[in-house]
Amino acid sequence: MSQVDFSQQSDSPLFKDLANKDIEYLSSVFTCSQVAEGKTVFIENMPGEALYLIGQGTVQISQMLAEVDEQELTTLGVGDIFGEMSVIDGESRLVTARITADATLYSLNRKNFTKLTSENPHLGQQLTLNIARIFSAKIRRAKKDYRTMLTASLPHRN
Repeated sequence: MSQVDFSQQSDSPLFKDLANKDIEYLSSVFTCSQVAEGKTVFIENMPGEALYLIGQGTVQISQMLAEVDEQELTTLGVGDIFGEMSVIDGESRLVTARITADATLYSLNRKNFTKLTSENPHLGQQLTLNIARIFSAKIRRAKKDYRTMLTASLPHRN
């Protein structure tokens, strides 16, 4: 398996508090793919298999509201991570991810994540903590957005 070059992603929250040797090790378990604009990375409710780090391009995250009504939730760019919970829980996807500008994606599948955590427990623990931090930040941001939406919909009192 060839090494992935993470030199441009060193400030990613996925690599927080990791030594250079740990990032180098991760470069051997991630894979890199070029994905064209308009392609779908994964669809809501499909089995989760990997997390993705965006090296280049943009990815739109959306969710179905009804059978034919899809709502854009956010657009992610370079350095952002998505699909992270699938390496932890292996559950179905909660959203759809589509490429909105030609992208370079670095992926870590569940099998390699599990192997990594058993072969290198310290690195596995730190990577899991970083994934939890990323997910926690997304939840906090979503709660804030939800609260803002609810507050805006309340009648104004004088």
